[in-house]
Amino acid sequence: MTSESKIPDIVIVTGMSGAGRSTAAKSLEDLDWYVVDNLPPGLLATMADLGGRVKDAVPRIAVVVDVRSRAFTDDLHSSIAELEARGVHPRVVFLEASDADLVRRFESVRRPHPLQDDGRLVDGIARERELVREVRAEADLVIDTSGLNVHELRNKIIGFFGNDTGESSLRATVVSFGYKYGLPVDADLVVDCRFLPNPHWVPELRPKTGRDAAVRDYVLGQRGAKEFLDAYSEVLRLLADGYEREGKHYVTLAVGCTGGKHRSVAMAEQIAARLRDEGIEVQVAHRDLGRE
Repeated sequence: MTSESKIPDIVIVTGMSGAGRSTAAKSLEDLDWYVVDNLPPGLLATMADLGGRVKDAVPRIAVVVDVRSRAFTDDLHSSIAELEARGVHPRVVFLEASDADLVRRFESVRRPHPLQDDGRLVDGIARERELVREVRAEADLVIDTSGLNVHELRNKIIGFFGNDTGESSLRATVVSFGYKYGLPVDADLVVDCRFLPNPHWVPELRPKTGRDAAVRDYVLGQRGAKEFLDAYSEVLRLLADGYEREGKHYVTLAVGCTGGKHRSVAMAEQIAARLRDEGIEVQVAHRDLGRE
């Protein structure tokens, strides 16, 4: 960047083929981001330079990068390092989905996987997972699109970027879930609430959810519940301070119980409230509520 250049905010959208990169890019475009699709990673610095010129400067650029670019991982790491050296701190959004969902999406449009070659569709998916493994591990934000339609994914993108200012403030998503339905694959932190008695076994509470006052009061009234919230809130405060210092913009906290209906829902709401008290922007989602 020259002294006459403005530094644009850059988001790199990547992830599994079929996981919704195009939908995410279109959603960002609708939010007035300048979107470049299928840019070779080696051109990221050039794009930042072009976007940062004072005349007609582009303040926000979203770049879609995928495995169609050769030497994908090495080139992307090198390009991000080059941008960092220039004072540009790109955020990486990684879109994920289950193998079953990816297979169904590819079959619905009757297209081969870009890494399938002469093998099966699942072989191409497996090769891609291995190729993007390190990028996923280092991503700022991982979004699991399994089971989502295009409208739901668009809403997620708007939730993360709709009021985005490009500043380093941390945004948190608190997700309640049921262990019997599996862990959320995009969780950064996981909390297990099964140490608390289950309201499912209280007849008058069984049909209610953790959003109901009776269930909430029951859960919070159990031995260890308040102490856990106090202690974990302090841990989250320390983590949030560290994330901010390291430039991490997003964190997804998963709160689980057996079925995702009572304890995890009540505790997720409480954790979210405490995070808001710390000035952190929070979204709450109850993944498995109503699933039984």
